[in-house]
Amino acid sequence: MATSACAASVLGYDGFSLLIKSKTDTVEFFLATKSSSVEARHAGHGRLITTLGVGFGIAVAIGNTIGAGIVRTPGEIAALLPSTWLFFAAWATGGIYMTLGAMQFAELGALLPQSGGQYNFARAALGDYAGFIVGWSDWISTAGSFAAVSIVFGEYAGDLVPAAHGHVRALAAGVILLFALLQWKSMKVGSGVQDLTTILKAVLFLAVVAVCFLHRATPVTAVASRAAVPVGWPLFVAFIVALQAVIYTYDGWYGVVYFGGEVHNPGRDIPRAIFGTVFSVLAIYFLVNAAVVHLVSVREFAGSDFAMGIAARRVLGLAGDNFIRIVVVVGLLSSVNAMEMATSRALYAMSRDGLFFSLFARVNKGGIPAPSLWLSTAVGLCFAMFSFERVAAILASFFVADYALSFVSLFVLRQRMPESERPHRAYGYPWTTSLALAASIVFLVGALASDRENTPLTFLVLAASYPVYRALKWASRRSAARAALE
Repeated sequence: MATSACAASVLGYDGFSLLIKSKTDTVEFFLATKSSSVEARHAGHGRLITTLGVGFGIAVAIGNTIGAGIVRTPGEIAALLPSTWLFFAAWATGGIYMTLGAMQFAELGALLPQSGGQYNFARAALGDYAGFIVGWSDWISTAGSFAAVSIVFGEYAGDLVPAAHGHVRALAAGVILLFALLQWKSMKVGSGVQDLTTILKAVLFLAVVAVCFLHRATPVTAVASRAAVPVGWPLFVAFIVALQAVIYTYDGWYGVVYFGGEVHNPGRDIPRAIFGTVFSVLAIYFLVNAAVVHLVSVREFAGSDFAMGIAARRVLGLAGDNFIRIVVVVGLLSSVNAMEMATSRALYAMSRDGLFFSLFARVNKGGIPAPSLWLSTAVGLCFAMFSFERVAAILASFFVADYALSFVSLFVLRQRMPESERPHRAYGYPWTTSLALAASIVFLVGALASDRENTPLTFLVLAASYPVYRALKWASRRSAARAALE
């Protein structure tokens, strides 16, 4: 049987399942779509629209990545690591980890171009339960992310508008609902908003960098903090906790894989969008941090949640503070929109494949999975009731656990599907994949040992996922059976 030809003929953008067929001591793997069953189940509804390209892929990923983290975390990292070289070492370590991950995700995204994110990789390689773990945690963590960004939006908008001061959660809820309404209209509206807000964000952040570097005043050398640089085990603990903040800040670079089934030429455009995003984010984060350190010592902004504002005040006085707040508010709008779009795709994919209620696989005429969008919005509104720091610390371990399962998935798919066409292959495989996986494991073990408050919650949620998986699968089957009878 011509396995590769068969697989190529059935590989589509609406869903897939990995089927195993044994012949004596030979195992053949096939990719098969579930598009026909999904379309039959939701006849009369719309479907995801395949119109997106590299530009949107980079815009949504940059929007997904550059948000509240780069504003809030520099001061947190400086407090943990009050040394310029340790401060930049933490950012560099996170950047290397992100780059290693991008090499693997470029292959996976091009090989399995389905909307829904990392869920698709884990399910194809490791089965329904592994897919559920990744899909569920990815959905929850991304909803938490846009809630965290909305909280920061509320804080900064309240400082700019006196009448809004003290109404952080109301402002956060308002911006979440606003973008849900804009996206509900159609994918054209949502992608247009994303392109516009991402361009504005990039321009404003680069303007901040230029203003700081063009300032000719002598860099500040006085220190406000006399905290000693940790050594030994305390240094390891501090570095791991700092990496939690760094990884949270970098997360989102793979944003295009949430929309794989909507990309016009995924084999070419998904890898380009991933690497374009990684290089852009690395450049912007390095420039922003370097610009701040150019004017303010690491010890001086240690513990501050507004390091960029401290630097701007050195140049523009009190007006600098408001200028940075405007930059942040505009930038955060792009992040909320990108994350809300991504979250709805994660839930849509699980529902499409029978791991959640079939209702949430429905797509409106504008190409939006509307029920998934509104449920994701509701979860984000719940997260918006917590503080930014608590949400970020919990989510970092979720992100890395999902990354680790994706890296394992690449190893498995290379073994099980050696003849499948791969538009892009991971650079340095298997060494870069092994290094990325090892780094993930070291981080998770270190986080569990050093952060006894937040990381155990992540592992507890993952451990409790199996009964939830069984219950939801049973309920979704009953729901699908009733829908078929109707």
